[in-house]
Amino acid sequence: MREYTRFYIDGQWVEPAGQETLDVLNPATEAVAGRIALGTAADVDKAVHAARRAFPGWSATSREDRLAILGSILAEYQKRADDLAAAVTEEMGAPVSLARNAQVQIGLAHLATALEILKTFPFTQERGQTLIAREPIGVCGLITPWNWPLNQITCKVAPAIATGCTMVLKPSEIAPFSAQIFTEILEAAGLPAGVFNLVHGDGIGVGVPLSSHPEVDMVSFTGSTRAGIEVARNAAATVKRVAQELGGKSPHIVLDDAYLPQSVAGGVQGMMINSGQSCNAPSRMLVPAARMAEAIESARAAANSITVGPPDGNAQIGPVASQAQFDKIRGLIQSGIDEGATLVAGGVARPEGLDKGYYVQPTVFANVTPDMTIAREEIFGPVLSIMAYQTLDEAIEIGNDTEYGLAAYVSGADIDTARKVAARMRAGQVSINGARDLMAPFGGYKRSGNGREWGDFGFHEFVEVKAVLGYASQG
Repeated sequence: MREYTRFYIDGQWVEPAGQETLDVLNPATEAVAGRIALGTAADVDKAVHAARRAFPGWSATSREDRLAILGSILAEYQKRADDLAAAVTEEMGAPVSLARNAQVQIGLAHLATALEILKTFPFTQERGQTLIAREPIGVCGLITPWNWPLNQITCKVAPAIATGCTMVLKPSEIAPFSAQIFTEILEAAGLPAGVFNLVHGDGIGVGVPLSSHPEVDMVSFTGSTRAGIEVARNAAATVKRVAQELGGKSPHIVLDDAYLPQSVAGGVQGMMINSGQSCNAPSRMLVPAARMAEAIESARAAANSITVGPPDGNAQIGPVASQAQFDKIRGLIQSGIDEGATLVAGGVARPEGLDKGYYVQPTVFANVTPDMTIAREEIFGPVLSIMAYQTLDEAIEIGNDTEYGLAAYVSGADIDTARKVAARMRAGQVSINGARDLMAPFGGYKRSGNGREWGDFGFHEFVEVKAVLGYASQG
């Protein structure tokens, strides 16, 4: 039983202003795994002012100083890798293998990437007689979700530290354990007091006062589009910068070639990773209409091969993160059935033998039409919709017919065709044949957000640009 009832503010573990706590459930067992204190506006105010006091000193540190700190954080993170993996498994149900090899490792990769970028990041640049300076934006409010907790924490915290910002983190109250350990890592690494502050809590108690606080210069938020809209509204009164990575309903266009069976199977596997709880999951697969039957067979075999079970075993996917997710996903599966989609694999029922925990079967629908609920709403679970297209123009039109634009995928042997399709997708990141790149910018078009994370593009979200005219003038 984890007891995390203090906040990290100004380099100290302090008692919260209020007395309210929240039980954190293990989604694999539905049992209480720990307890956190719920922060209030008073806690946020204390943390923000600590960050504000630390900003002048931290923003004036040298590149070398920040490189040294990031190196120390990286070393401490590696020491606590097993603790982090155990926390992620317990708080949001990630299988042990996924927690160790993906959830923890992607956080490590973001830290290492930030360290490398910082070595050469152009904080100043002369253009004729003008100096372009990139300066830390100030105090940052960081609000992160539960689905890939270490990914989203590190891809915000690392560039914020590297660029000289100070910050307050509000992690998800559903999955707060890994954030607590990450804070212990920063403390052990010797990050100066006030540069990083942690306040646990929910959206109303902590998210609202953090995003609306007049001493916060920038808010970086990852979560649902609905919540992102509220964050933007809260931030608008003080005209602070808002960077958002929000929802998605990403299309996966499978080209008409000999590799279709493998492309379909790979798409099913990609959809089910992390129990489908990824904002960029390839949740809408588009296949040639004449080959729908072939796609169905490949998808059925792939889905039925995916094992579901307790995260401490050998299963490929564990539970979804909460009762709310469990109920929502099953309700949307039922809507797919009711609206006439062909159920290829899975369904509403719990996986066999799993009567406790928030387990959902890997579910695949075929013959889904663009007007169906499962084709339009973000399900955020292990549910794939397969749709038919007659021509590539139609596939692109269907793929872009969504309010979201976070990611898109193209699979097939003809790289030239894949490139042409990718060029026409209205999404912030398009992956051809499963390619991945942590240095590539990540973020969305339309209602999938604004701004970009990862790599050097992530650094730019945390800096202001100043032009000093006449800098190089002689007399």
